[in-house]
Amino acid sequence: MSKYKVILVDDEPLLLESLEIILSMNGMEITGMARDGAEALSLFWDRQCDIALVDLNMKGMGGIELIEKIKKAYHNVKILVLTTFYDDEYITKAIANGADGYLLKDSGKAAIIGAIEQIMQGRNVIDSKVMERIALLMNKREENQAIYENITDREKEICSLLTKGFTNKQIARELYISEGTVKNHISSIYDKTGIHDRAKLIIELRG
Repeated sequence: MSKYKVILVDDEPLLLESLEIILSMNGMEITGMARDGAEALSLFWDRQCDIALVDLNMKGMGGIELIEKIKKAYHNVKILVLTTFYDDEYITKAIANGADGYLLKDSGKAAIIGAIEQIMQGRNVIDSKVMERIALLMNKREENQAIYENITDREKEICSLLTKGFTNKQIARELYISEGTVKNHISSIYDKTGIHDRAKLIIELRG
């Protein structure tokens, strides 16, 4: 009897074949393989699955949407993201949608097998490079929080409008104040945040 039943989802045929061989040799049963999210979902209707290994960047339905759909429909299925991508958006969305683990494809077969074992035992597994990105994201959020704590309520309103792309004239109309007053508030925001460039300030505020 196999240790775990696994579904593999990736748009690289060679990787699917390699994973099938590696996992099968380690006592796991591959119950299905798919090259995109839509194909993967069709497998879950009639295949048993303990854990799905999911790539993120695929044509059609990508991994992010697939993770969300699997978790909503099949609560007991574990998901290990296996991808080459670890930018902020992919990481935050994958984890927010319910991924139980996040590994990079260059982690090696021992790391992949070990991650599956840990996830099936109820632990979360995050690649060290991904953890570094998460730490940077957390620091950035804390810095942004500090920015908001140091500014007034009126300045917060202006910051909110800045992130929406409002010009000084539009901000003045929205808040029923003069353009000169808007400029004064923005100068104050620059001083308090230490950011003296409008574009950079907007990027930081959007976080």
